[in-house]
Amino acid sequence: MSDAASVSPKRIFITGGSGCIGHYLVEALLQDTPHELFLLLRNPAKLLLNWQHQPRLHVITGDLRQAQTHAGLLATMDTVVLAATSWGGAQEIYDINVTANLDLMALLDPERCQQVVYFSTASILNQANEPLPEAGALGTDYIRSKYDCYLRLPEQAIAPRITSVFPTLVFGGDKDKPYSHISAGLPEVCKWMWLIRFLQADGSFHFSHGRDIAQVVAHLIDHPPLPGADRRVVIGNPSLRVNDAIAEMTEYLGMRQFFGIPLSAWLADRIIDLFKIEMAPWDRFCIQYRHFIYQNPINPASLGLPTYCPTVSDLLRVSGIPAG
Repeated sequence: MSDAASVSPKRIFITGGSGCIGHYLVEALLQDTPHELFLLLRNPAKLLLNWQHQPRLHVITGDLRQAQTHAGLLATMDTVVLAATSWGGAQEIYDINVTANLDLMALLDPERCQQVVYFSTASILNQANEPLPEAGALGTDYIRSKYDCYLRLPEQAIAPRITSVFPTLVFGGDKDKPYSHISAGLPEVCKWMWLIRFLQADGSFHFSHGRDIAQVVAHLIDHPPLPGADRRVVIGNPSLRVNDAIAEMTEYLGMRQFFGIPLSAWLADRIIDLFKIEMAPWDRFCIQYRHFIYQNPINPASLGLPTYCPTVSDLLRVSGIPAG
């Protein structure tokens, strides 16, 4: 993390501070930097951290869609972190994930604001870190909103100072932080490992823990990309093959693998048809695409910092899943 004594204090406006990643980021910035934080929250009760006695943290109750209400405050910001997102309701998803984010960026002072850290998702990128057309054509409402917003970033006056971060599969959560969607389902997956261990799948992915994502973003806040540098940052550990992940989970849980049944795309389609499983176009695309991997993913180790969760075993351990 940054050495607070050597960093000039910044005024940082944050949306999405009550989410999984947001909790880790706010905690990291309070513990390891001298920055003053302004959190825009629709429901401050969702902020589980003990913030009431933090003099550098200011909670602003409001809706991202009414950012104009805070135009005067936004014009005084040195850094803005846009991590808020909506998952449900097609119109709300577009209003928040696209329109509201762009409207807020328009309220910033390009002469004052040093950097906007905009949270997207790695799902909208191809293996060359370029926009994936299928994300716009076949994606869920959430995926399409992230795809559309990212394509419109170059139109913004603040565009030269926007750093887009693309988290890969996000894990995290504990007693004072909400769990990510994936982490919430991890115990159920482990219950089925007795069966999953007999399957093999041709696929690969990256993952990252919320605490590690927060470390990377905190570093970016104090060390913005240099002029002319690539401002696309994919956050994740090195890519991992699905079969290797299954083997590591199996070993951690104390199970043995005797053989593996190849789960091809063809077989997956037959299973889906046999059991009449409803699949959205994006789900079917993901089954065919299989390898959600990216170039030059960044994690704390890439920056010379300790990584909280570098392996699947570490992930299971910090998630409270006992080893077999």
